[in-house]
Amino acid sequence: MVATTYTVAFEGVEARLVEVQCALAAGMPAFSIVGLPDKAVSEARERVRAALAALSIALPMRRITVNLSPADLPKEGSHFDLPIALGLLAAIGIVPPEEVEGLVSLGELSLDGRVVAVTGALPAAMAAAEEDRALLCPAACGAEAAWVAATPVFAAATLNDAIRHLTTQAPLPPARPGEVTAPAAARDLRDVKGQERAKRALEIAAAGRHHLMMVGPPGAGKSMLAARLPGILPDLTPLEALETSMIHSVSGLLGDGGISRSRPFREPHHTASMAAMIGGGRGARPGEVSLAHNGVLFMDEFPEFPRAVLETLRQPVETGEVVVARANAHVRYPCRFLLVAAANPCRCGHLGDPARACARAPGCGAEYLGRISGPLMDRFDLRIEVPAVDWRALELPAAGEGSAEVAARVAAARAVQARRFAEVPGVRVNAEAEGALLEEIAAPDAEGRALLGRVAERFGLTARGYHRVLRTARTIADLDGADRVRLPHLAEAVSYRLTAGPAG
Repeated sequence: MVATTYTVAFEGVEARLVEVQCALAAGMPAFSIVGLPDKAVSEARERVRAALAALSIALPMRRITVNLSPADLPKEGSHFDLPIALGLLAAIGIVPPEEVEGLVSLGELSLDGRVVAVTGALPAAMAAAEEDRALLCPAACGAEAAWVAATPVFAAATLNDAIRHLTTQAPLPPARPGEVTAPAAARDLRDVKGQERAKRALEIAAAGRHHLMMVGPPGAGKSMLAARLPGILPDLTPLEALETSMIHSVSGLLGDGGISRSRPFREPHHTASMAAMIGGGRGARPGEVSLAHNGVLFMDEFPEFPRAVLETLRQPVETGEVVVARANAHVRYPCRFLLVAAANPCRCGHLGDPARACARAPGCGAEYLGRISGPLMDRFDLRIEVPAVDWRALELPAAGEGSAEVAARVAAARAVQARRFAEVPGVRVNAEAEGALLEEIAAPDAEGRALLGRVAERFGLTARGYHRVLRTARTIADLDGADRVRLPHLAEAVSYRLTAGPAG
């Protein structure tokens, strides 16, 4: 007889349904798995055999064939263990075949019969919901998968628990969604002494998801400012949390019993490879740009990153998605992130200090920042210089606004944008507005148009730069509670394009 059950194979963050067909036939005893399995799937034979033996279940002395259909789709990972075991149990009559046929399952089997956690439970639940099937997953993945409320999710700790559930001896209760509560942010903007212009730029960047470039000497507080950005960002909306968690699920980063509503903050080292940043490697895994989806990507020592990596950022920054191309597949990942870059003014870092500047100034600064191409620099909405802080200022008591006050204004501005773009598909914040929509929401008045004209003639503002100024001005107006973009909003937006690099 042939018993059928279902599991999934992953293509990026998408889970494709895979039919697991188990057949018993006369002939020499053998156990074969076909359907383009990788090494981990082929090794499932021994894990399944040992797990069944731990339950005193012996495989029949017949020829066993397991087909993973469609056969031309590569099958990777250890999560095929549980569906193969359930298919075999249905084929030999231990569990009802109709029960496993209406099920999508995934999980790795331990030799003693425990069901071990695997990656991708959340996308698997989405695929099960689309096919109107229940999901059976490891107990450690239940809180994650249960966020997909459109399908029942059952979490089994052992293979015996799964058998007792399918035979109705001891039905498993539906899994409940879990949420990881992030600890209260210990990093407060009030800890940063001085740097009021940088704090203002940070607020604007958070309010409209505008990319930010900071240039300043070592020790000026660039990394300190960036580390406090998550503290002023609003929590992820339910839709954003689901999108982000899908990526983290296939990357194996959801291991704390649920998903988090905190925005991701990724800070790769400047030695990171192309595959680590953009995605790739075995299985075309998501890179740092996708792991930062709906959050912050902080790149310290920006000019030190390999030139090829920096240039590859141009498309993700502009389009909000990245395509990892391989010979047999093109995997698409979302990557709408807030890019925060930090750089020294030159290699030694003291270009602006007359007491410490090197003999090659100012050429060393132009050469160092010249590693960042003009088209890439043009994609930063906000460019600020972060000057060194005098040591005497460090002895002063903390002053200025804290993260809580700034976060309240950012949340109010984000709420305005949520209402503004509620009926616009694919747009959530001002940084994503373009075309006629941008002209409608950020049309400058006569004085503003005159200012932009003078800036364009004097500093060579590009078309992209012109639109980025409008987006930034719209966010400044939102923070100000203004309905229309006016001259002061445009003047402040323009000021952030005329520092730390060419105007562009």
